Amino acid sequence: MIATRVPTILPDMTFDEALEVTKIYSISGMLPPNMPLISQRPFRNPHHTISPISLIGGGKKPKPGEISLSNHGVLFLDELPEFSKNTLESLRGPLEDKKITISRVNSAVTYPCNFMLIASMNPCPCGYYGSIEKTCRCTEEQIKRYINRISGPLLDRIDLHIEVDSVKYENLSQDIPSTDSKTIKKRVNFARKIQFERYNKHGIFSNSELTPKLIMKYCKLNSESKQILNAAFNNFGLSARAYTRILKVARTIADLAHAENIETNHIAEAIQYRNLDRKYWEN
Repeated sequence: MIATRVPTILPDMTFDEALEVTKIYSISGMLPPNMPLISQRPFRNPHHTISPISLIGGGKKPKPGEISLSNHGVLFLDELPEFSKNTLESLRGPLEDKKITISRVNSAVTYPCNFMLIASMNPCPCGYYGSIEKTCRCTEEQIKRYINRISGPLLDRIDLHIEVDSVKYENLSQDIPSTDSKTIKKRVNFARKIQFERYNKHGIFSNSELTPKLIMKYCKLNSESKQILNAAFNNFGLSARAYTRILKVARTIADLAHAENIETNHIAEAIQYRNLDRKYWEN
């Protein structure tokens, strides 16, 4: 349910983004007859039985796969460990390159795939490992085998790792005020505007596109933040990729807070989004 609401708070599509998405759907024969221009960000939710070709694209006449149909939108993979390992591993390159090249004997076709990956999974086959409400029925070996269906390199490419506890009835039944998507989207659009103006001269539009050189320029840390990140890097055994992703996330948190520089609380929050993999995948 959370994943399906994400497109409602994403930044408004630019004309160039809408045009690129429309072209992909037109090539795929999936352009709605009464919609000459797709102006809403795509949301794709393929079943876990999907093949690698259907996910990344291909065939005798190479067609865009789900990753390209999700371009400038969301690709949601529910029950992530249920996907075949080959299918999941095929995502590693596209997540980094934002494009996929499909080669055949007489041709090679490149499709864009700049998508947001959202995935969900249970902590174990029965779903109750770590729960305070119900007892997990799985053995340690079953849990380990289930968790390890997600490789470290793939997990490393996911910026945020969030653990969500089961919701109690009293929380569902209470009329608790919440912030609507329209209000949240205003904050997101404001942060995107800041990034667009900041990086316009570099030909990129968001923090996620920062190169290592630009990270050094725009993600500078104070001494206290450096100490916190250094401690996390050593204690959690973070990779170089995780290090740069933490900095990008911290920069985004700062933008949402209308802060010119990355502060200590921003880097601490970004690190918290990276420690879940150490809880389940460390052994």
